[in-house]
This record gives sequence, C-alpha cells and structure tokens, in this order.
Amino acid sequence: MSVINIKTAEEYNNAINEDKVSVVLFSADWAEQCKQVSEVLEELAKILKQLQFYSLNAEKYAEISLKHQIDAVPTIIFFKAGTAVDRVDGVDIAALTTKCKKLGANNSSNSGETLEERLKSLINHAPVMIFMKGDRNAPRCGFSRTLIEIVNKVGIPYETFDILTDEEVRQGLKT
Repeated sequence: MSVINIKTAEEYNNAINEDKVSVVLFSADWAEQCKQVSEVLEELAKILKQLQFYSLNAEKYAEISLKHQIDAVPTIIFFKAGTAVDRVDGVDIAALTTKCKKLGANNSSNSGETLEERLKSLINHAPVMIFMKGDRNAPRCGFSRTLIEIVNKVGIPYETFDILTDEEVRQGLKT
C-alpha cells in the first residue's frame, strides 16, 4: 500500500468515514517538511496494512483545513468512522510512528485475524522482533531499556512492538 493523494472533497469524506483508521496528512507542495513526513508515511503504509494513509493539499482544500483547525503544515489527523481520534502537529516522526503503531494494533484486533495469526505476522515482520514495554525510542521499563542498549550496541537489525498497546497480544505472548 502507499499514501493515496486525495483529489476531491468527496474522496476526503469517503476516506475519513472508513471503518479502518485513516491517517490524513495535511500538506503543502512548497513545504519541505511535508515531503519528509510523506516519506515516513510511505514506509509506515508498507508495514501497517490495517491503516489507510492519505495526503491532502491543505491550501487547495482550505474549508476542510479550517474545519480541522490546521494552522500549519504538516499536520496529521487520525480518523475512525468520521471522527478525529488523534493528531500530530508539525514534524514529530517519533510521535507519528508511535501513534500509527498504537492505532494499527488497536484496529487489527477487529480485522478477523486470530491471535495466533497476528502473533505469527508480528514475529515474521522482522529478523528480530522485540516485544517490550514502550518502543526503541522510549523504553518504559529498565529491562526494555537494557535490552535496546544491548541490541543497538551489537548492531542487530530489529523492530519493536509495544505490548502496552495491545492487551490481547500481551496475554497471548504470556500463554
């Protein structure tokens, strides 16, 4: 999947009213920061298939931008069934990634996949998958912090999954 460029107000309304979480980047062609955030969203779209990613030109759709109080670009708003559930103002890649992963994890429990299928998918997502409290940028316990320090020192490529964002996965791992 990739980031879909919204071309009409009708496409925008359809996008935000989906049952799955929609991640909408409000951007402007002249803003370099928007290109950076767009590249991050492209990467997230490859791994978080339970989310749908969109880009909207904030200046072209000023009425929509005003409705959502877009004061500066880039701004990312997360929608679920027509309701804004979260947002990231400006370039904050860590917050954007964390929120996408959290909303993706919450959304995937409704996707019809069994817990076993979800766990297999997570485990096979990277050569090394670390199930931890927090993520690589913000470990939330001493054990997680120590583990990330060790793995970073050794230089092993890895991904992390925050077990605090998905109780079903957390309990499944314990079992």
